[in-house]
Parts: sequence; structure tokens; C-alpha cells
Amino acid sequence: MNNKPQWLPELVLFADYDGEWEPYLEALYSCFRKDFIETKPFFIGQRIGLKRYPLERGKEATFWHLISEGFNETERLPDFKRCERIRWPSPIIEHADENVIKVWRNKRRSEKRILLWLEKLEYLVVLAERKGYILPWTAYIVKEEHKKRKLLKEYETYKKADAAQ
Repeated sequence: MNNKPQWLPELVLFADYDGEWEPYLEALYSCFRKDFIETKPFFIGQRIGLKRYPLERGKEATFWHLISEGFNETERLPDFKRCERIRWPSPIIEHADENVIKVWRNKRRSEKRILLWLEKLEYLVVLAERKGYILPWTAYIVKEEHKKRKLLKEYETYKKADAAQ
């Protein structure tokens, strides 16, 4: 994977677990625990929290949002591209001040969001702003060209507005 920053961990591959879902799931959760529960990360001085509920199989909602996709909480399906990148959100949050990451704020419905886009690797981390802390909301690969254009336009609009202030 060229263009990968040195600080970005390697992928966690399903094949390394002999195609067995349960051991793979536990390995993914172990990575998540290390990065978000045992380590207590910060984003620009604000504590990173977790969306704990609904707990599914004893695992926090944030975890499921980082490895699966779907609108209905109880019917989310694993996304192997998200799974493989379970170790990426935390270092991206920690390195948000680096030029390789585009960072901006937006609003989705009534929610205030912070987007961290590692554009070269097509990976987006979405954080939700709360009073006194930040929640990792989701993270995924952005493959669709129209979505990339939309994100880039949103980022450029944000930067222009920010520069005008």
C-alpha cells in the first residue's frame, strides 16, 4: 500500500485468521480495546469517548460502527474493508494535524461532525462533537468518485469560510 504514512498500522486481514469469523472478530475487538478503551485518546485537547449502547455481544456500538455498515443498528453487516482498517482510526485522530489529513467540521442533520479524510488512501473517519468530549462515529473507505468530489468540495468550502474569519 504505497502513500501510507509511517505511523499508520498494517491491515488486520481476515485471511490471517484462516477465514474464521469468531477469532477474527475477537482480534478486531482487541485492537479496538487497545486503541479506545485501554489508551484513552484525545483529539485537539478533547477526550475521546465511546458510544457504548446498544451493546451487541458485549461490544460497544462504536466498535460495530467501525467494522460494519447499515442504517439499522440491529442489522448492520460486517464490511471487510472497514474490519481490515480497525487499527487506523486512532492514529488518524492522533495525527489529525498532519498535512496528509484533511480536517473539517460539518453538520449532518442536527449533529455536529468532524471529518478526518486521509484522501490518498481514501479513508474517512467521522467524529461526533459532544459537550466536553468527542465520539468516534464511523470510519470507512470512500471509493465512489461522486462522494470524493462531494467531500473535497465540502472541505474546500469549509477552508475558504475558515480563512475568511
